[in-house]
Amino acid sequence: MHVCRGIPVKPEAPVALTIGNFDGVHLGHQAMLARLEEAAGRLGLASCVMIFEPHPREFFAPDKAPTRLTSLREKLELLAAAGVDRVQICRFNFDFARISAEDFIVHILQQGLGVRWILVGDDFRFGARRAGDFAMLKAFSDRCGFTVQEMPGYTVDGMRVSSTAVRKALSAGDLNLVERLLGHPYSISGRVVRGDQLGKKIGFPTANIQLKHNRPPLSGIFVVEVEMEGFDNPALSPSQAFQGVASLGVRPTVHEGGKPVLEVYLFDFDQDIYGRHLRVHFLRKLRDEKKYSDLVTLTQQIGRDVEDARNYFRALPSTASATIEKKLLHRPN
Repeated sequence: MHVCRGIPVKPEAPVALTIGNFDGVHLGHQAMLARLEEAAGRLGLASCVMIFEPHPREFFAPDKAPTRLTSLREKLELLAAAGVDRVQICRFNFDFARISAEDFIVHILQQGLGVRWILVGDDFRFGARRAGDFAMLKAFSDRCGFTVQEMPGYTVDGMRVSSTAVRKALSAGDLNLVERLLGHPYSISGRVVRGDQLGKKIGFPTANIQLKHNRPPLSGIFVVEVEMEGFDNPALSPSQAFQGVASLGVRPTVHEGGKPVLEVYLFDFDQDIYGRHLRVHFLRKLRDEKKYSDLVTLTQQIGRDVEDARNYFRALPSTASATIEKKLLHRPN
């Protein structure tokens, strides 16, 4: 997949395009991408997704913007897994926000990208003051030489699938609903960095995952599976999933007013993995964070969490597998 940044000046090749934030790349997004790929293949065009960085709401009101479901890296991985040929990342700033809807169509879509086919959501708006919509694209389509189509909302069991719905389900700890909306378990990826070594001192050494944002969409203690990039133990399959328990939160027992930290304790694992890139898949929420009176009480609770997580995996039907290969419907190549 080819990743381009900035506002295109001239087209590399004509494209079939869809535009949006694609946070989480949920089932609704996946339906749009499948339709994009079908049209691109039928018309002999490259498939292209235009996204904005940062999200406009993060730019205008960072304190009120919704928390991200995926980092930019995670989003690009998911788009690549969907078969997208090209991603155009437009930097959203004051200059970009002032581009009129008409100029966006003519100078960016037509002259910059060479768009021949466009798919947008039924709530899509663009241009200064969000003046552009599907009707405007339709009005310009003949003059600018492209076809435009509208994608209706995607529903699961009567519920409209959206990034907002995924955030609400994550906040509530309803990981079953999250998986139904995403088509796969929710995950966070990042590099293993050095922490304060507290877990090792109390008998539960953890891998600290570097978070890209300080407002993760979920918190608590979770049953997880972990994929590990570049794990070079020849005795293990490169796609093997490691089972464990994760803590995502501010660790109130050991820190006052700390930043969120993602820590993972992997069962029966004793390897140096500093610097490795891990993807943590959240399978079940065990409990909320809690402040304990001392480290002894905290350690006892961690032991119970580990046993609860082991029991979760033991209880899986013999015909089922919680490994990444079997459980995930969608994984980056």
